[in-house]
Amino acid sequence: MAIPGWTRTESPFHEGELAIQTRMGALERMDKQGRRVIREFLPEQHRQFFSQLPYVIVGTVDALNNPWASILVGQPGFLASPDDRTLQVTARPLYGDPLVRTLTDGIDIGFLGIELHTRRRNRMNGMVTATTPHGFEVRVGQSFGNCPQYIQARQYELEEFDPTTPKPIHEFTLLSELERTAIAASDTFFIATAYQAESAGRASGVDVSHRGGKPGFVYVEDDQTLTIPDFSGNCHFNTFGNLELNPNAGLLFVDFEQGNLLYLTGIAEVIWEGEEIRNYVGSERLLRFHLKRGYRVEGNLPLRWSAPDFSPFLDATGPWQSR
Repeated sequence: MAIPGWTRTESPFHEGELAIQTRMGALERMDKQGRRVIREFLPEQHRQFFSQLPYVIVGTVDALNNPWASILVGQPGFLASPDDRTLQVTARPLYGDPLVRTLTDGIDIGFLGIELHTRRRNRMNGMVTATTPHGFEVRVGQSFGNCPQYIQARQYELEEFDPTTPKPIHEFTLLSELERTAIAASDTFFIATAYQAESAGRASGVDVSHRGGKPGFVYVEDDQTLTIPDFSGNCHFNTFGNLELNPNAGLLFVDFEQGNLLYLTGIAEVIWEGEEIRNYVGSERLLRFHLKRGYRVEGNLPLRWSAPDFSPFLDATGPWQSR
């Protein structure tokens, strides 16, 4: 039996996403695809997928309207869905993670479930309906899958950990040489964006997504500015659609060797045309991020990773990434 898709009359996309789909000549195609793959519930496959994860990427917005991308970690089973409209989380944020401050009843929240070793990923957004000392519960707003494109495969081992154990935290408004070097060497990061206007209806909320590329695909322009080439993707334009209407964005960089976590929030802009785009082989547009504030937490991720497997992309040209 086919799994039902979007059943509402209004589009599953909000006005920002629709505007970019129109600009790219993909509006009609994306309307059909969105109504087929975006759902207001978790399909059984997604419920099973989330339940087997040892970590999940989370997007939230703070009291000053700054988005943050976070990571929650727990033994597989810490994510559970008692029914297809509910996700229960039994985990506490890691020490120093912005989620410690942003998590409260009634907030919009986005999830990216991603298995690096299998290159599977599924997205979900919704609203926090209850918090407890041990976790929280989310009512599903939208749920949909993503392709494995540009995910670097890594095996992992989960170590014993206490999320409340203090770790060194460094707060900054300018990127030091250490942060710039770490970003320049990255092959993966995550980005949180949001559009929470009432007019967006069920398409409003917080989104968090993956970006991947060859090491060096994130260009550090100076101590406040990053430039990332954007290549062909699924044409949903969830991230860019949010930025069309709300330029605030949060980035999370994971140091897979040291376990350091780098949280950034700032203003993002999309460069749609111009000579500069041609400097990035294969790029269709550029994402430029301007830092407002950041935190680096040392050795805070209780996951140890293998070296990335780039074999699916050896024939790719340019510093490819996904959208």
